[in-house]
Amino acid sequence: MLNTEFEQFLDENGNLSFNEDATLVDYVERNVRDQADTLAYRYIDYSRERDGEAQDLTWAQFGKRLRAVAARLQQVTEHGDRVAILAPQSLEYVIGFFAALYASNIAVPLFSPDEPGHTDRLHAVLDDCKPTAILTSTKSAEAVRDFFADKPAKERPRVIAVDAVPDSVGSTWVAPVAGKDHNKDTVAYLQYTSGSTRVPAGVEITYLAVAANVLQIYDTIEIDLNSRGVTWLPMFHDMGLLTVILPALGGRYITIMSPQAFVRRPGRWIKELAAASDGAGTFAAAPNFAFEHAAARGLPKEGEELDLSNVIGLINGSEPVTVSSMKKFNDAFGPYGLPKTAIKPCYGMAEATLFVSATARENEAKVIYVDREDLNAGHLTVVDDDAPNAVPQVSCGQVAMSQWATIVDPETGAERADGDVGEIWLHGLNIGKGYWNKDDETEATFHNKLVTPLESGSHAEGTDVDADWMATGDYGVWLDNELYITGRVKDLVIVDGRNHYPQDLEFSAQESSTALRPGFIAAFSVPANELPSVVFDNANSGLAYDADDAAEQLVVVAERGVGKRVAPQEVADTVRAAIAQRHGVMVRDVLLVPAGSIPRTSSGKIARRAAKGAYVDGTLRGGYQQTAFPDAPDQ
Repeated sequence: MLNTEFEQFLDENGNLSFNEDATLVDYVERNVRDQADTLAYRYIDYSRERDGEAQDLTWAQFGKRLRAVAARLQQVTEHGDRVAILAPQSLEYVIGFFAALYASNIAVPLFSPDEPGHTDRLHAVLDDCKPTAILTSTKSAEAVRDFFADKPAKERPRVIAVDAVPDSVGSTWVAPVAGKDHNKDTVAYLQYTSGSTRVPAGVEITYLAVAANVLQIYDTIEIDLNSRGVTWLPMFHDMGLLTVILPALGGRYITIMSPQAFVRRPGRWIKELAAASDGAGTFAAAPNFAFEHAAARGLPKEGEELDLSNVIGLINGSEPVTVSSMKKFNDAFGPYGLPKTAIKPCYGMAEATLFVSATARENEAKVIYVDREDLNAGHLTVVDDDAPNAVPQVSCGQVAMSQWATIVDPETGAERADGDVGEIWLHGLNIGKGYWNKDDETEATFHNKLVTPLESGSHAEGTDVDADWMATGDYGVWLDNELYITGRVKDLVIVDGRNHYPQDLEFSAQESSTALRPGFIAAFSVPANELPSVVFDNANSGLAYDADDAAEQLVVVAERGVGKRVAPQEVADTVRAAIAQRHGVMVRDVLLVPAGSIPRTSSGKIARRAAKGAYVDGTLRGGYQQTAFPDAPDQ
């Protein structure tokens, strides 16, 4: 680490170690005391001014607001009650999250019900965690109360507008007592992840897990106390939430903007990352699509100055990292001083709090090319980039300190050798405790045993023999001490007994025709007898309907690109030919849909199973427009 401040968290062997009594609240209180007049959070509101209006909170102001809101919560809740944050992106959201911890409650970061399309997910999550109180902002309070209006009065949670609580209420705040109200294994918050085909699951994140993960991020990217962050990610998303938690254990302030502000003008994000007179290094985290979006629409205007030489790390995660997006971003902003080492492909998931691995600060992102056939058969064989079956694989670097990742045969519990693909299993201080109210899922996911570690070169070295391992549901492989993610176990497309990774099929489709919108393509398999009748009516599918035929068939759904319209059949023929040639498999249906049709998660990932569901029930073919995020970890 760059800063000796972090040495207090290391034991004699260089592993993470925490004071038995200290929790996130104690670290925030330390900042409130020692950094009182220093800026903690800045929110830039672009809703009224194109250039934005900055709203600042110093640590002293932050502490005063936290005590006030926490004291109000202590009047209406008990220790361990769930407190949901249903607020728009704002400083009130940050205050609400930390205030729940200050009140010894379990925070549940969610979103305002006045955001269109989220209603079903919000109902499911709230029914699962049953919050006693809701924290919101004055602006959203009416929508929140309306959301609960159909419930009997005694079943409605108490709704508290964070910005309406007077500072004076804080005089009654009772600080949590270590060992009684808080300890390392106490659940701090529930991070909800939900599949499009299952009830949302709340990952129980303990105080130990979140503190460990914050420091793992610091260590990997080498953030110091002179580093400031920038985020537009929604705070109910794990990557957005961890970014705003980071200052609690070190670093400078975090600048926050809304996702809408970024999407409309990605140059706003770039501008805030740029060098300032304070000389601070800057960092951020974003999904892969954001880098492509910023490269296309975030460049400065003619004559505008931009200096990105101070960027120390841009975590690229939450969805598969593509070589093309990194190249576009580097090509776009390299002339403005962006270091080639800035983009950090990483791997993470909510069940691990967030962060698992990333490329080290001093290294550029590593890309290798492997043989497609061998990859589909479960082995990484490195080939030249111009080899006939070459497929790019982006390294996710090394696993963070005090964390372990093994590649396992999930059927036998045996560790696989480097170069062999298997399911990624994780162990470490940052792993969540389990799923809220889901004992069976918790057991299946978080309590696995590594039966047969490798005799030499095991990636489990340093763990206890009977350690619990968390099964990620992701396929991956170790090669030359680098971790590569090859895809989701449940997303794998198996046609005619052969494995295909959907992102590989999607890329081939994308490259075959300019009529398709890049990055907005979904490939999945559907049993033949569940295909829509229109597929059998099309002679190009090569299929006749058979009610007993359940063989999996490949479907590609793609959003139409901008520009000249091309006949759908011509596009479909082109896609079929490309995939048949490169992958040796027939696409039974190529469906073109309008922009905005393919479901995506809140982090921008293609939600393949949600897309498959909409395809099978016919809504996708009808020009379905997404209004909600499935936000699935298993997409």
